[in-house]
Amino acid sequence: MNSMIQDRGEWVPHPGKAAARTVRRLFAHDCHFLLSAPSMAHLPPPDRPEICFTGRSNVGKSSLINALANRRKLARTSNTPGRTREINIFALGDYHYLVDLPGYGYARMPKKNAARAAKLIDSYIAERPSLRRVFVLIDGRRGPMEMDEKFMWRLDQLGVNFQIVVTKLDKIKGKSRHQATEWVAPYLASHPASFPNVIATSSMSGEGIDTLRHQITSIR
Repeated sequence: MNSMIQDRGEWVPHPGKAAARTVRRLFAHDCHFLLSAPSMAHLPPPDRPEICFTGRSNVGKSSLINALANRRKLARTSNTPGRTREINIFALGDYHYLVDLPGYGYARMPKKNAARAAKLIDSYIAERPSLRRVFVLIDGRRGPMEMDEKFMWRLDQLGVNFQIVVTKLDKIKGKSRHQATEWVAPYLASHPASFPNVIATSSMSGEGIDTLRHQITSIR
């Protein structure tokens, strides 16, 4: 795992135009769906850095992956929480795997299935040797909730680095847009495994997408 970083509350600078174009082309042409893994045994060999996306059900994980790749249907999206029940793997060229984990928290599925998905998520973050960073998605309209806090404490416990990505900024108007992110600096101070940079995004408007692309490709 990457070493933990103690500074808090920094913000990711937007990459230069030339770098942004290069990174955008990589995601557009070389990002493709690889497989869905119902168990750890079905995952591909851990032969490259992996970055996973997680968050409460319906926080916008699949929409964010589609926006990163500039494709509307690369990752399946749904208005029904809990539709992603397996680990979906996307290959970013020969460089990285992008991983869409099932959502945690509320989901319209039987308790037995929800427990199985929770166990799969925990096994992945605890045991996957090639996992480099967990992007924890937070709905900008609601901020962090109890399930987010519990998940981040679990990452702290395992020593797995994570970074917060605020989603759905297009649904927030006026001063509330700033309020959606201003909680971040003091909140991260209590989590030793948290990465200091926070990225605010909108899958609809594209805000923050190039910045997130640049951050992902810099992970080794």
